Amino acid sequence: MTKRIFGGVAHTVPADLRQALVTTQRLGDLWNGLTPLARNEWICWTISVKKPETRKQHIERLCADISKGKKRPCCWPGCPHRKG
Repeated sequence: MTKRIFGGVAHTVPADLRQALVTTQRLGDLWNGLTPLARNEWICWTISVKKPETRKQHIERLCADISKGKKRPCCWPGCPHRKG
């Protein structure tokens, strides 16, 4: 089953994050229910790290946090790639 996963305003959803988001219908629905700006912040927060193991941890935390109702990553100054 292929589920449509929405991207952000400056970033598209990378394959590894998309894979995690489609593991359950609920997780995909929660993700798609976020605003485009909020999704963008999560994507940027996830892809901004240097080490693959840190990126994996960010994806796991993203899934856990949005499952708990969190809208944006904690302690993140915001996406530097977004214009406007």
